[in-house]
Amino acid sequence: MMTNLFSVFDPTSSVLMLPLNWLSTFLGILFLPMLYWAMPSRWSLLWTMVSTTLHKEFKTLLGTSHLGTTLMFVSLFSLIVFNNFLGLLPYVFTSSSHLTMTLALALPLWLAFMIFGWVNHTQHMFAHLVPQGTPGPLMPFMVLIETISNIIRPGTLAVRLAANMIAGHLLLTLLGSTGPSLSMTLVSILIIGQILLLILEAAVAVIQSYVFAVLSTLYASEVT
Repeated sequence: MMTNLFSVFDPTSSVLMLPLNWLSTFLGILFLPMLYWAMPSRWSLLWTMVSTTLHKEFKTLLGTSHLGTTLMFVSLFSLIVFNNFLGLLPYVFTSSSHLTMTLALALPLWLAFMIFGWVNHTQHMFAHLVPQGTPGPLMPFMVLIETISNIIRPGTLAVRLAANMIAGHLLLTLLGSTGPSLSMTLVSILIIGQILLLILEAAVAVIQSYVFAVLSTLYASEVT
């Protein structure tokens, strides 16, 4: 039984009082070996098609100078989308709804991009601070604005993903907890509303994973 509305996001296991719920992050990996040992199915063909499409799109964004880099971003998309979909199952902890998880993905990537860019393409990074055609008096302000917008990138990536996951799960929890006190007619309407909301949450799970991966790819393309 939930002690409060936010208990669904508690990473501490209710049995051993240890943060074992984080192990759900790796549950998606358990499904992958089946794709290699079983006969090709619709699911494996669908996932291959999705991975191929993402590879082509990320290759367009990154260019052909760094072949094989798209594998990292396709893997990032896969990890996030697996966790988002697992969170839609009952009693499964959603690790992607925590800033601990999302910031652990966004911050190392951003730091790696910044270090690589400033070490190998210093002039190119300085040129990014002042957009072309900026008037002379506005240049100091543009440098300040671009620097701040660059620094907050990992935070915006992490907060965007976590906030979207939290909002949908809280709404589903609120609707589910009001069912016993309603009449049969209202319960039927509530069930239909929850099904539609669950479909919307499935779409949000894919979209937010895609947005996270695409923005990470764009940040990488800026430093090359």
